[in-house]
Amino acid sequence: MTEDAIVVGSVRIPQSELRWRFSRSSGPGGQSVNTTDSRVQLEFDVARSAALPEHLRRRALGRLESQLVTGRLIIVASEHRSQWQNRRAAQLRLAQLLAAATAAPPRRRRQTKPTRASTERRMRAKKGRSRTKRLRGRVQDGDAS
Repeated sequence: MTEDAIVVGSVRIPQSELRWRFSRSSGPGGQSVNTTDSRVQLEFDVARSAALPEHLRRRALGRLESQLVTGRLIIVASEHRSQWQNRRAAQLRLAQLLAAATAAPPRRRRQTKPTRASTERRMRAKKGRSRTKRLRGRVQDGDAS
């Protein structure tokens, strides 16, 4: 992450595409909590971003659908006492979210035949279970065992 852009994989998101808002944060800070705008809100318009290639934009919009507000991703950071640290935290969170949202889907598992040993284990377990259930049956008149 540089000062002029956020790097996500091979994509650089320029600061010009980010919208920052600052407000007063709740929580620790002592007397300065009521005078310092340390809470950071970072807004990134995923739907209109020129930095994201079309295929990554579609993938991100699909995966982040529940977190978007009118196509925009909004990240709030207020866990630190300084605005600078909260800015860094918000940028890092944005980079992580976008990296996860634009990552390639995992390769599909290729189906294979079960091994002979696994088939034998399965059959042994089935026979044992069958025997257990058979032994629970009622005792017949001729059975004294």
